[in-house]
Amino acid sequence: MADRTAIDTIRGYFYQFDYSIISLLKLSNGSESILVEGVEDIDITTASETTAIQCKYYEKTEYNHSVIAEPIRLMLNHFKDVKLGKENKLNYKLRGYYKSGHSKLILPISIQNLKDNFLIYTRTEKINNVNTKVKHFHHTELGLNDADLTEFIELLEIDINAVEFEKQFKEIISLFRTTFSCSDFSAEFYFYNSALRVIRDISKDSNKSKRNITKEDFLKRVNNSKILFNEWFLKLKGEKAHFENLKKEYFGNLNILFKERFFLIEINTSEYLRSDIKDIINILIKNYTKIINQPTPFCPYIYLHGISKSELIELKKDIIEDDIIINDGFDFDGSSFNPTSILRKPSIHHQLKIKFVNDIDSLKQTLAISGRKSEIYQFYQNDSFFDLNSPSVKEVKIQINQHKDIKNII
Repeated sequence: MADRTAIDTIRGYFYQFDYSIISLLKLSNGSESILVEGVEDIDITTASETTAIQCKYYEKTEYNHSVIAEPIRLMLNHFKDVKLGKENKLNYKLRGYYKSGHSKLILPISIQNLKDNFLIYTRTEKINNVNTKVKHFHHTELGLNDADLTEFIELLEIDINAVEFEKQFKEIISLFRTTFSCSDFSAEFYFYNSALRVIRDISKDSNKSKRNITKEDFLKRVNNSKILFNEWFLKLKGEKAHFENLKKEYFGNLNILFKERFFLIEINTSEYLRSDIKDIINILIKNYTKIINQPTPFCPYIYLHGISKSELIELKKDIIEDDIIINDGFDFDGSSFNPTSILRKPSIHHQLKIKFVNDIDSLKQTLAISGRKSEIYQFYQNDSFFDLNSPSVKEVKIQINQHKDIKNII
């Protein structure tokens, strides 16, 4: 039961985040903005008006007036401050998804319905140390008359028939696909994944001005070529499904043709185990070394970013002791790195299995020659550490949490 409650809570958060994303994508121009966690969950500012929106997802809850009564009273509090000149005028919107009970709400709301269902309530309070039920007339306590309430109703929109979770998600993917002219995979794993992080990060900022984001700034921040390791995205997708989707998109087709494939891996020394890297190397050899019955035999390159020189030597020793033939571009003891040497193809007579690129400079020299025949797959933990920025070369950047994740992806 606790797990189900946690899942429902997570879906509730995602529903709000997703609505923020949809709201941004639907703004008509780049200068329009939303404020996350403003007067309400989302404040949307267009050229003509600002609307404060509370967005909730009650997947297993029947609609009752009491569910939205307090939010309406809080909106009325803000409306009172507007009347006093303390706050700027807003439109108010309550948006929610409910399992059932929709027929209980009669729209449009009349003044009497507003009072009876939302503004008049009873609360138990201590009076002279005795628990006493006290009836409150919220509008009266605020000093608002029927004319004021009529004005408030004109500013208030209630929607208890909001779209269901999965439908809202599909709409986001469709909007990203249209905005960036991309595939469903890119829309979800690049842009939506990145958008979640942007919205979550700004929602946590205590500075109100930094929780405001324009459509133009939002699109710039989500438009990157990195697949992020976003713990919130994984909560939604599930780690296993996330890895399987990445594998299917980038590493699923083993009926591959010749390419100079470079696998760049950031080494985190705090979790480093040589056995993990050897496992990754063995998978790369199995999947990406093709020698027999190939018009152009090939094998992969590996660059381990952040590994010490001494550990790299020991790793190579282990690989060689496993009867695996390697090449690192050094022709003899004391020679300089030779990119032409490392680019030599394996053959039936020289069954080279993997090529080690020792450092960034050697990587750049090699790619300068291999050019458009190359593909680069970068796995990083904090920030990406290499950019070729060539329109002719496929570059995939995937953020991981630990080295072992790579084995599940490739």
